[in-house]
Amino acid sequence: MLAKDIKRGTIVRFQESPCLIESVQVQTPSARGAATLYKFRARNLITKQKVDINLKGTEGLDEADFEKRPVTYMYADGSHVHFLDSRDYNQYSLARDDLADEINYLKEGLEGIFALIYEGECVGVELPVAVELQIVECDPYIRGASATGRTKPAKLETGFVVQVPEYMSQGEVVKVDTRTGEFLSRA
Repeated sequence: MLAKDIKRGTIVRFQESPCLIESVQVQTPSARGAATLYKFRARNLITKQKVDINLKGTEGLDEADFEKRPVTYMYADGSHVHFLDSRDYNQYSLARDDLADEINYLKEGLEGIFALIYEGECVGVELPVAVELQIVECDPYIRGASATGRTKPAKLETGFVVQVPEYMSQGEVVKVDTRTGEFLSRA
């Protein structure tokens, strides 16, 4: 797979380990004949360490040999997060620390989650692009307070705090982007 085809969320093989691409930065040179540079920030799915990968436009990486299996979030305890395979009802457990970002969007019964299976072992999960969560705590809306698009912090049912428009109130359900953690719209 050429560097120009590697996108955010792609899993590639780098230094004999599967790595999930978390961000892509492209540098186009100003000199004639110089190659475009691609800088990738990835997370090694085995060791959970951040990895920086720099490639020229003509270079590439192999896709990692892994399997995506649909799972449903069941529950989280003090140290692990538990998922149920939707096909064969196997249970997968991942350390809570390994899912530090993903835990903010997980609620019981959430579907559209995929377990990333590498050599028979669950090494991570892939969340849907957007999830719907209920606002459980936020400042009240004051009618006519402002005509601008100001925001306020709102605590969601998972405990995650997101900036929402001033007109949103407690009890409403909102869509949140799982890649950036930003408010998208009312659900």
